[in-house]
Amino acid sequence: MSNLISFINSLLSYLVVYIVFAVCIVLAVLGGIALRKNKNKKDELVKAEESKAEDDLTQAASEA
Repeated sequence: MSNLISFINSLLSYLVVYIVFAVCIVLAVLGGIALRKNKNKKDELVKAEESKAEDDLTQAASEA
């Protein structure tokens, strides 16, 4: 009986470690996705500002 209790104790211990690692991996992936989305938004804003500045320059040049 003590062998069965030791086996179950060891199994539960490994299961808890596995769950902790799985949670850490999921959080890391979600964090990476969030960081990438923020970077993509920032890049789009910079491109939009650059294209607006270029449009303003070409419009000013055509009016002159």
